[in-house]
Amino acid sequence: MQETPKLTDLKDQEHLRVLEAIIFASNEPIDESILSDRLPEDANFKKLIHLLSEQYSSRGVNLVKVGNKWTFRTAPDLADSLEIIRNSEKRLSRAAQETLAIIAYNQPVTRADIESIRGVTVNRGTLDVLLEAGWIKPGRRRNTPGRPTTWQTSDHFLSYFGLESIQDLPEIQELKAAGVLDTRPAVDVYASRSQQEDIPYLSLEESAEEYEDKLEPL
Repeated sequence: MQETPKLTDLKDQEHLRVLEAIIFASNEPIDESILSDRLPEDANFKKLIHLLSEQYSSRGVNLVKVGNKWTFRTAPDLADSLEIIRNSEKRLSRAAQETLAIIAYNQPVTRADIESIRGVTVNRGTLDVLLEAGWIKPGRRRNTPGRPTTWQTSDHFLSYFGLESIQDLPEIQELKAAGVLDTRPAVDVYASRSQQEDIPYLSLEESAEEYEDKLEPL
């Protein structure tokens, strides 16, 4: 078992306080390189971040790593205690949930790819909602006629759903069991795995919801 590093002097303690304050003050997960650069030159970042993570491991708020970034997040075992807060939020429409699942498990994808998988046109408002939430971002244009934009999930998506990387997405059956995705067989087309987190409803979706025309067969 790896031994938790200890603070050796007052200088280390001060470095730890600075590191804690920087992460706490950031609204978004903050990159390791930025954290390291903001500490004094004689600070041992790896030692400090490990120690800080250990100190918060048994608290109501944990220090967690998301990709190469660090942020504070409520402890997973307190999820039931926070359920009242979650239930006060409305959910995204089925169209937006399915679109997000398709992007997450098949990225990078174009709008045409999403429409092909879902079998219905993608209302522009659906993508706008996901963009407004900060969960998706435009990727490189595909080298095909028309040079369509591709879509992929963002770092904020990972942070919101408590994932360190996109490989940490749960199986699609977990999502169905949680009631977030439709349980019909057709939903299996969306991905081999899917997300089980509750997704809050955003007001912009209200004006764009469920007015999707089925694609005409070629």
